[in-house]
Amino acid sequence: MNDTPAPPRRRRWLRAAPMLVIGVLFVALLASGQLKRLSLDSLAQHRAALTAFVASHPLGSLAAYLGTYLVIIAACVPGPAVMSVAGGLLFGTAIGGVAALAAMTAGGVVVFLACRTAFGDWAAHRAGAAIARIEAGFARDAFAYLLALRLMPVAPFFMVNLAAGLARVRLTTFVLATAIGAAPSAFVLAGLGAGLDSVIRHHERLDASLLARPDIAIPLAALATLALAPPAWRLWRATRRRARV
Repeated sequence: MNDTPAPPRRRRWLRAAPMLVIGVLFVALLASGQLKRLSLDSLAQHRAALTAFVASHPLGSLAAYLGTYLVIIAACVPGPAVMSVAGGLLFGTAIGGVAALAAMTAGGVVVFLACRTAFGDWAAHRAGAAIARIEAGFARDAFAYLLALRLMPVAPFFMVNLAAGLARVRLTTFVLATAIGAAPSAFVLAGLGAGLDSVIRHHERLDASLLARPDIAIPLAALATLALAPPAWRLWRATRRRARV
């Protein structure tokens, strides 16, 4: 048995392999043009076929949804919000929200571990300004900072995954903060999708009158609250700083 360690260059390639796979997946999805179909218009057009497939293959369709959502998160491409809406439209608020949250968390773990394995401390000193600021927050209190970033989408989901990997956050901390912090947006968007399903099913007009429907108005109000959270957070922090002076 040969116990000779792998050459340093080979070890670097092996460590970089996960991120290379993610990069290839990113380019392949963009080049394929399939992401153009990931839209609310496309969901409305293909709703009948999708819901029929879900009705005839409930477990298979849920597995396909989870796999597709995980790939989108792992590839760091646009589309998570539409996928969460699609989950609610196809499976309802509860199942769709749970499935979206599971895929977001699992996909985030893939990117987090790939980044940590591939770059480690080397890239921590060479990251861009945006990621560097996020890393500084992790250094103060990883769980609280990551939870705030998930609850208040001040940075793209994939960027937080990458920054947490570069900052060497513990895996348990990453999983717990992501699962808790991403839950509100996952269930709110799934609820919006469930409301849109009812609108499409009954052939209602997509106009301002929809705002009077509780199944549309409540998720939209919750989304507005999440959107207002970042400036409210910054105002609260600024107020605290002035109080300390």
